[in-house]
Amino acid sequence: MIYLNKHTRIFTAGIALLAMLSCSDPWEEHSATTDVNLNTTLNQRITATAETSEFGALLEETGYDKVLAGSKTYTVWAPTNEAMATIEADALADASAKKLFIENHIALTAFSSVTEADTLTVQMLSHKYLEFKNGSVMADADVVTADQYASNGLFHIIDKALVPKQNIWEYLNTDASANAMSSFLIDLNEFNLYQRDSTAKATAALMPELFSDSLTNSFFTNVYNLNNEQNKYTFFLMEDEAYQSEVQKLEPYLIKSNEDSTTTYASYFTVRDLAFHKAIARENLPDTLTSKFGVKVPIDTDAIVEEVQLSNGIVYVMRSLDVPLETRLLTTLIEGEEPSGFSQGDKRGNTYYREKEDPDGELFYDIMVQNHEVPLFSIYYNANNLYSTTYEVYWRAINDIQSNTFQQRLRFGGTIQEDGTVTDPIATLDYTDVPPNTYEEVYIGEFTLDQAGMLDLISLIAANTSSTGANTLTLDYLKLVPVIK
Repeated sequence: MIYLNKHTRIFTAGIALLAMLSCSDPWEEHSATTDVNLNTTLNQRITATAETSEFGALLEETGYDKVLAGSKTYTVWAPTNEAMATIEADALADASAKKLFIENHIALTAFSSVTEADTLTVQMLSHKYLEFKNGSVMADADVVTADQYASNGLFHIIDKALVPKQNIWEYLNTDASANAMSSFLIDLNEFNLYQRDSTAKATAALMPELFSDSLTNSFFTNVYNLNNEQNKYTFFLMEDEAYQSEVQKLEPYLIKSNEDSTTTYASYFTVRDLAFHKAIARENLPDTLTSKFGVKVPIDTDAIVEEVQLSNGIVYVMRSLDVPLETRLLTTLIEGEEPSGFSQGDKRGNTYYREKEDPDGELFYDIMVQNHEVPLFSIYYNANNLYSTTYEVYWRAINDIQSNTFQQRLRFGGTIQEDGTVTDPIATLDYTDVPPNTYEEVYIGEFTLDQAGMLDLISLIAANTSSTGANTLTLDYLKLVPVIK
């Protein structure tokens, strides 16, 4: 046990009290004081403070003096008069710009300089998100005087105006007339490569501010919503020559029914891989980034023409950005346990969705249909976003139940008739043996698609016999590997 004398106890208590005071929140304690400032509103205090009188005048001009005279609690980061004098004219060009400027300095609720967090991400009334760091820096402005409280909140005096930045979507809109890639992205409203799912619709209904001006745009609903201020993104915007080169490189693999559709699809598949979640500073850019869709995109920082810092991320304008076809054209993987249908619907008792381990202890999931007594029984699958090229076909089909070898085959495309037959297939591959206890991937054959898009019927077909054990079907996965022309 440690014993303290009287003087040591007094000294220690004083240190503890100072520590408590230094970590206390001025806003939390404001009600305990008799400061006359508690009888004034934020608007009155800001306007009456000589150092922020110009900002106060703009509050009155935009009507935000009335907002800051209300009963809600706000935090205001008020620029000094000197800071206001350095603002470029276009930031305050009209009433709308002035309103947005003021909103970018005000947040709902109180944010004091005393906080346990190093950085607070603050939603401003402008719907922009700014970082309040260590209670002393707001975005890129230093706090000159902190924690000036009033009856309805706090204000901090800062040495630089928080001029609202465009977000990536707004920047692309501004750039659309001068850049072919920006123009394409803005015009994507009528292009719907994928069906928008119910989750996206529900989210849009509940939180329309996240999707404003972009809900109908296929890029933002299917890739990333670059109009969303809550997230940060990195986007690579190619100059026209580089963009056209990448589009032309993809066109032979995205042939559609007409030339315009081919160009649209090739353009879409070019740009969809150039947006990345999170803002990545130039010094942190790796030599390769992997897109949301699994495409590996090589990044040459020497090809960066311009770096544009925006409210929700960074745009890098690129002189060139060459994505090899070998990485651009993705392999399609179809899981056996995820069929779209069956040639007969009454074989559930013979259908097994399995979860097992292979000899290496690796878990796999597959499907097996056994003892169904139906010649040519078929399991149906489909695949989206296939290219107009030849595909090499592989499967992993595991026969770990039967001691005998059975056969199965694949058919691509065609139309199911009323009697259950399939007419006009694109290709029907030969029967392939499925021997016992083979866990390796096996090459099955190839087929060619003349047009890119969805293949809505892929059939895994059993042997043409009703004999038990001879007409089994099994599939872990199919792999469709596009061939470079």
